[in-house]
Amino acid sequence: VEERFGFNRSTPGVFIADLLKNAALLAVIGGPMIALALWIMESAGSLWWLYVWAAWMAFTLIMFWAYPAIIAPLFNKFTPLDDESLKQRIQSLMDKCGFRSKGIFVMDGSRRSGHGNAYFTGFGSNKRIVFFDTLLESLEPDEIEAVLAHELGHFRLKHIQKRLLSTMALCFCALALLGWLAGQAWFFTGLGISQPSSWMTLMLFMMVLPVFTFILQPLLSMLSRKHEFEADAYAVRQSSGQDLVNALVKMYRENASTLTPDPLYSAWHDSHPPAPVRIDHIYGNMNA
Repeated sequence: VEERFGFNRSTPGVFIADLLKNAALLAVIGGPMIALALWIMESAGSLWWLYVWAAWMAFTLIMFWAYPAIIAPLFNKFTPLDDESLKQRIQSLMDKCGFRSKGIFVMDGSRRSGHGNAYFTGFGSNKRIVFFDTLLESLEPDEIEAVLAHELGHFRLKHIQKRLLSTMALCFCALALLGWLAGQAWFFTGLGISQPSSWMTLMLFMMVLPVFTFILQPLLSMLSRKHEFEADAYAVRQSSGQDLVNALVKMYRENASTLTPDPLYSAWHDSHPPAPVRIDHIYGNMNA
């Protein structure tokens, strides 16, 4: 589908290299983490799930910190923004918003896709702003500033921390459930397993977990859309709401996004509000 509409720019070489890199990361990072979880399950007694949760949260925080500087550069090239005029505007906005980062970078997103985006990643001393090169090509400086103001809104309103805490809470509940299921014979016999083991417990739980996450998806999507509305409102206060609308219209057009998705499907799955609803909220904040 991406190829048909002209978005896919990935070559066979890039595709295969990505597969190999992902497999290597899974082996180097995921393998030891799974081995640690299995060891804890075997040796930590009835509260093993609590120790697994603590280990997983520590791992998540480390990866969140390391991703910008160590993992992301394995897949994409990140170069410092060299447009001095735009850099000054961005730095002025970041100073106004109280945001300090390790730099402003341009990512070669066009190497794989024609879609444009912008985000900030990392935490602590390892925060950085990232623009897709495709985004910089399609937006005017005023519009880029408005998009950045939206991303900074996520930072100032602590959305990243809130999402991280919600993820920690969900993982806690999921592992507590796993700890209980591991002691229930029907959990294994119902799935055709006659010889329970730690690795089988973990594998079966990963197989049935999507059933529970599917039910929770509308709540997670609602929280995400709420954060998007709040970040838009923040951007209106810090920059130009009209420039943000103009940028969104260009991005929706360039990305061939659906403007009127099915309301039920959107409420269940979409992390961002539909375009008309989002733009209407922006104009409402401008007139407030």
